Amino acid sequence: MKAIILAAGRGQRLSQVHQGPKCLLHFNGRSLLERHLKNLNENGVGEITIVVGYEREKIISALPATNDYTIRLVVNPRYELGSIVSLETATETLVSGEEIILMDADVLYDSRMIEILISSEKPNCALLDRAFIDGEEPVKICLDRDKIVHFGKTIPNDTKYDKIGESVGFFKFSASMAIRLAENVKHHCSHHSGIEPHEKILGELFLRHQESFSVEDVTGLPWIEIDFPEDTIRAEKEILPQIE
Repeated sequence: MKAIILAAGRGQRLSQVHQGPKCLLHFNGRSLLERHLKNLNENGVGEITIVVGYEREKIISALPATNDYTIRLVVNPRYELGSIVSLETATETLVSGEEIILMDADVLYDSRMIEILISSEKPNCALLDRAFIDGEEPVKICLDRDKIVHFGKTIPNDTKYDKIGESVGFFKFSASMAIRLAENVKHHCSHHSGIEPHEKILGELFLRHQESFSVEDVTGLPWIEIDFPEDTIRAEKEILPQIE
């Protein structure tokens, strides 16, 4: 099993409180990136690809010296565009013929989430939190009779669903599905501008292969995606005490 961490973006909305890549935000002396690497290693992931871009030198200098697992850096020189370009940059890992864990880098979370995702018997799945605050920012997963019928920030009015939750931003793909994902990303990037988020192509994949995808419900486990200055405050005061 291999992992891909998307960490190329600028994180402009945090510029008032943090200068540099979001994955280097520190909480109780440890960066988000350090926490990702530790959690993946403890759950048996042997190779971790990190897609870097904005101020990548800072990320490189922060990487631990270790023989416990392999860190593979790939550079997205077009990091100012959408995260779909970062995913395309990781194509070699996606088509490696192994199971893939795909992660956003800007999440502080309970380590049990990674354990649940990796140990899941479902070969293709996303993590779902039903206890979320609705709004424009959360990426929603809608299910109807346990099938994903929508994945995205805005839900079309005609969508019929019996369960809804927020995507944590962590996914597992079988080797064959990861190859399909890589093919779809390549096709999309060759025909479009590249400004789209990678969630767009994931949503298309989920709907096209509806029978193959499912979710793991992690409602009740603490986590937060860090996009705004107020998120760092909540992470420090509310989430961190629950996970440490």
